[in-house]
Amino acid sequence: MAQKDSTADVAKLTKAQAKAQVRRLAEEIAEHDRLYYQEDAPLISDADYDAMRLRLETIEARFPELRSAESPTVKVGAAALEKFGKVRHRVPMLSLSNAFAVEEVEEFIARVKRFLKLSAEASVEFTAEPKIDGLSISLRYDDGVLVEAATRGDGFEGEKVTANVRTIDNVPERLKGRDIPETIDIRGEIYMQQEDFLRLNAAQEKAGGRTFANPRNAAAGSLRQLDPKITAARPLKFYAYTWGVAKPLPADTQYGVCQAFRRWGLPVNELMIVSADVAQLLAHYQKIEQERARLGFDIDGVVYKVNRLDYQERLGFISRAPRWGLAHKFTAIKAMTILEGIEIQVGRTGALTPVARLKPVTVGGVVVQNATLHNEDEIQRKDVRIGDTVILQRAGDVIPQILGVVPEQRPAKARPYRFPDKCPACGSHAVREINPNTGKLDAVRRCTGGLICPAQRVERLRHFVSRHAFDIEGLGEKIIQEFFADDLLQSPPDIFTLEERDRKSVKRLMAREGWGETSARNLFNAINARRTVPLDRFIYALGIRHVGETTARSLARAYDSAKDFLSQMKAAAKERESQAFQLLTKIEGIGTIVGSAVAEFFAEEHNVDVVEQLLKHIEVRPLERVAASSPVSGKTVVFTGALEQMTRDEAKAMAEQLGAKVAGSVSKKTDIVVAGPGAGSKLKDAQKHGVEVIDETEWLTRIGRT
Repeated sequence: MAQKDSTADVAKLTKAQAKAQVRRLAEEIAEHDRLYYQEDAPLISDADYDAMRLRLETIEARFPELRSAESPTVKVGAAALEKFGKVRHRVPMLSLSNAFAVEEVEEFIARVKRFLKLSAEASVEFTAEPKIDGLSISLRYDDGVLVEAATRGDGFEGEKVTANVRTIDNVPERLKGRDIPETIDIRGEIYMQQEDFLRLNAAQEKAGGRTFANPRNAAAGSLRQLDPKITAARPLKFYAYTWGVAKPLPADTQYGVCQAFRRWGLPVNELMIVSADVAQLLAHYQKIEQERARLGFDIDGVVYKVNRLDYQERLGFISRAPRWGLAHKFTAIKAMTILEGIEIQVGRTGALTPVARLKPVTVGGVVVQNATLHNEDEIQRKDVRIGDTVILQRAGDVIPQILGVVPEQRPAKARPYRFPDKCPACGSHAVREINPNTGKLDAVRRCTGGLICPAQRVERLRHFVSRHAFDIEGLGEKIIQEFFADDLLQSPPDIFTLEERDRKSVKRLMAREGWGETSARNLFNAINARRTVPLDRFIYALGIRHVGETTARSLARAYDSAKDFLSQMKAAAKERESQAFQLLTKIEGIGTIVGSAVAEFFAEEHNVDVVEQLLKHIEVRPLERVAASSPVSGKTVVFTGALEQMTRDEAKAMAEQLGAKVAGSVSKKTDIVVAGPGAGSKLKDAQKHGVEVIDETEWLTRIGRT
C-alpha cells in the first residue's frame, strides 16, 4: 500500500482500501509482537507500534466485518516459545490502553465516572505509579510459598520460568505475615537497573558474547534462559504491582493490596500515590518524568488505576485492556548525532528496510547507534543524506527514529541517497509492487529472489519449521543459522534429506560441538514425525506473501491435493487470464491481491522446484471435508475469553470441521458466543444483538465432545 494511503483519513477509506490496510497492519504488528515478546529484539519504537495498533483499531471500528479472530487487536503479546514449558494463566494477563496527552487522561477519568454513573464532580480515587520498562511476570504463591512463575506470553498462556525466577534476590521464596491468601498470583515487572545493564554489556562485549540494546531487552534475555545458572549470574530485580487469582484479597483497594505486598516482603515501588485530584495525578506524572534519569531503572510512563476494587470489578474489560487502568506514556526523548551510513536489511518476505548507522550518542541513558528509516519514500521526504546531522527521537525508549535533519550543518559533499534497485544479498531485482486497487506503488521495495536469496533463506527456513507450519521441534533459529552457515540446510527439502546425508558424511551431526548421539537422534525423529502434514500447513509453510494461516486454510479447502494445488498454481502463474487464475481469485478470502502474490510465487521456477522436491520426501494430506450436518453446521460462532479445556486453535479447527464458521467479532449474524474467563466487550455485543451465549463446557456438550 502506498505511503499516502497508509496515512489517509480512515473516514475516507473505501472498504477495499481498508481491507488491504487491515491485512498489512495485522502482518506487521504480528511480526513486531514476535520480535518484542519472543526474540527480545524490537525493531520499532513503542510510539510507532502504538500508532500502527491505533490505526488498525480505528479501521476495524469503522469496518467491524474486517476484524477476524486472529487480529492483533484481540491479542496480547505473542505465543509462548516451545523451548519453555507452558503455563495457562488462571486470570489472563492483559495490557493497558495508552494515553500520550493530558486531555486523554482527563477523558479517561471522565469516562470512568460516566460508566459508574457518577457525577462529573464525584470523588474517585486513582493510584499513580511509574510504568517500569521490563518483562511482565506472574508469581504463584500457595500457602505463602512460591510454586510457579510464568511470563505474560500471549496473555493467556506464558512460559514457565520458575527455576530462573527463584534466582532473583528480591523475589521471596516464602511470604511473611498473617493475612496471606491461600493462593495468589502476584504480578509485576522484572527489570535491570541501568548501571547493572552497562556493566553487563561491557562484560559481554569483552567476552565476545551478545550485547543488549537496552535494559528491558537485557532483563528479558537474562530471564528467558534454559540454564538457570545464566539467569542467576545476571543482576535482575522485581517490582510487584498487581495480582491475578487471589483467595482472599487482603484489602478492598488497589493501594491497600500493594501495601499488603510490602508487608509480605515483596518489593513495591515507593513512588505510588493515591489521589482523587486530577491535577495532583498529572503533577505526579510530571514529577516522575523529571526524575526518571535519576531513578536508576528505565520507565516509559505512569500508570493510573481506579483505587476501589469494587469499582474495578464493575468497570471490567474491553478487548485486551481494563476500563479501570491507563498507561500515560512519556513524550519522546530527542538528541542529535551524525548519520554515518545507511544499511539495507532484507527480511523474510524480501522487504528491503533501510537502517541508519549513527555516530554513537547517549539518549536518556541508552547508547544509540542505529535508527529506523522506514522506507525509501521516508528517506526522500525527509531528504536524509549520509553525513547529515540528524534529530533522533526515542519514543517509548526502544529503537529510535529520525525526525529530520539540521540543514545548516549539512556537509557540502552530501548527496541525495539513492535507494538500491538490486537486492544487496543476492543481486536480484528489487521492485515496488503496484497495488491493484489504487494503481499506486507500495511503500516497501522487495527482492524478487525468493528462495534463492540468502537473506531470505534463513528466515524462510525458520518460518517453514515454525509452530503453525511444519512445527519441527529442535530446529530453532540458532540451529537453522548454524546449519545454513555450514551448508547443511539451504532450502526446505534439505531438512528431509538431512538424516540420509548425515549417514554418508565424514563429520556426523552427533560430533558437532554441543551435540551427541541422543540429540541428533531426537532431531531426526522430530523431522520424521513431520513427514506427513495437512495441506493448509504445507501451503502456509512456503512463506508466500499475504498467505497467513487463515488464507492457507482457504486455499487448502479449494483443492483436492497438493498435486492438484501445484498444478493449478503453475497454470495460474502462466497467464492471469487463465481459468486457473480466475478460480484462484474467486476463493473466499483470496481476491486479486493475494491471488497475484500466489501466482507470482509459482511463476519463479526455483520456487516450483523447491515444492516439487519437497513432495518427493513428504506426504501432504488434503483437508478433511467439513461435516455435512452437525448441531452447529452452518452457524457462525465467536470464541471469547480464555479457553481452559483446549487451545483457541483447537476450538476453531473443531468448529470448522463441524461445518461452523468462526468469526472474530460479534454481529447480528452471529449465532453462538462461547465465553470463557476474561471475556470482554464481545459479551456486551452479544447482549446487544440477542446472540446466544454459552460456556466452554456447554459448547463441548452441544457438539458431542464431552
